[in-house]
Amino acid sequence: MGETTETKKSAEKADENTIFVGKKSTMGYVLAVVTQFNSGAKAVKVKARGKLISKAVDVVEITRGRFLQNAKIKNIEIMTEEVQNEDGSKSKVSSIEITIEK
Repeated sequence: MGETTETKKSAEKADENTIFVGKKSTMGYVLAVVTQFNSGAKAVKVKARGKLISKAVDVVEITRGRFLQNAKIKNIEIMTEEVQNEDGSKSKVSSIEITIEK
């Protein structure tokens, strides 16, 4: 069965409210989270893998402490993902997904 247009739209909406933490500055991601909430999002997911997990936690805590004191952590998921390396081998990497809502 194919996906309906409504299902696709809800999946796109979920992706719009997801911040993937990477190499940018912590405050850049904090700004992205605050911008999502100011654009009308009810919840935002902050995702990170490996060494960047601590930066994701910092992003959430700075957002809640300085900018959105009324925001609450709704859910924290920790998992192990299997990723393919450049040489073709596979590695397991820890990851986190923190959902915060207003």
